[in-house]
Amino acid sequence: MEKDKPRLARLTAILTQLQSKRVVSAREIAEKHDVSIRTIYRDIRILEQSGIPIFTQEGKGYSIVENYKLPPVMFTEKEAHALITAEQMISRNKDASLAKEYGKAIEKIKAILNYSQKDKVNLLADRLQIRINQGSEHTSNHLIEIQQAITNYQVLEIEYLSLKQELSKREIEPYALVHTNENWILIAHCRLRNDFRAFRLDCIRSLKALQNSFEPHEISLQKYFDSFFEK
Repeated sequence: MEKDKPRLARLTAILTQLQSKRVVSAREIAEKHDVSIRTIYRDIRILEQSGIPIFTQEGKGYSIVENYKLPPVMFTEKEAHALITAEQMISRNKDASLAKEYGKAIEKIKAILNYSQKDKVNLLADRLQIRINQGSEHTSNHLIEIQQAITNYQVLEIEYLSLKQELSKREIEPYALVHTNENWILIAHCRLRNDFRAFRLDCIRSLKALQNSFEPHEISLQKYFDSFFEK
């Protein structure tokens, strides 16, 4: 029985990993759990034989059938503490939309903790102090909407007040977000300049998601940074 415990723990972790992405390769799973790919093949067969609807995408990896739901995830004490620490940090983020949406998400997570865990995370919350943005200042409220636009390839229309106090109206194709010095930076292809530009979220005066979408840009984030520093 003792010998089976590591495998049982690994099978549970593999199920969670399969639910976290659309497709997960055997190599990804093997590397995460520090076992051979052959071991993962055996684990997947065991999961399939137990009734989990896993299917193989040839040459890509494994997926769980869409809309298949597993019982609620149980958190360890350390995982629960990590979530509460993240809650404290994100509540002091300068983007109001992130703080609000994460607050709603963490309430749902807290609901599935057992009573002992709830008591401990509440105790920890009282004993944590995150000394960033101590005035709880919110300088932007657009992060969550921009994230949706990035994943849906949706054009945004913004009014932007530069640090030189120049106001402009632009249509942009959002590409990536960078957090630096407590501020969020949006990297986007600006249709006005026909090039990539960096926009501070605290300088965006208004933002509107348009109905039209754009074709994904064939550039990696690292390549963007390389070209930015070259300029």
